[in-house]
Amino acid sequence: MSDTVTPIKHEQVKVSSNENHGGVENHKKAAHHHEEAAKFHHEAAKQHEAGNHEKAAHATIKAQGHHALATEHQVLDVKHHAIKG
Repeated sequence: MSDTVTPIKHEQVKVSSNENHGGVENHKKAAHHHEEAAKFHHEAAKQHEAGNHEKAAHATIKAQGHHALATEHQVLDVKHHAIKG
């Protein structure tokens, strides 16, 4: 396995025209989706405890969706910092 990191080409990354604003927004959006995911995980746990496994599964799926959205914003932020750095 190689430890080599391939640099990101500037043309491949879309960054907000207002770079500071874009970075702040990515953090805010990622945090929002992490908070929403946590709510759904708590709901899933509550439903499992109550024996409502189908409702728990639905809450888990919603949590996973929010995790995916948070990850997208985190990736955008990493790219944003890579370009600025």
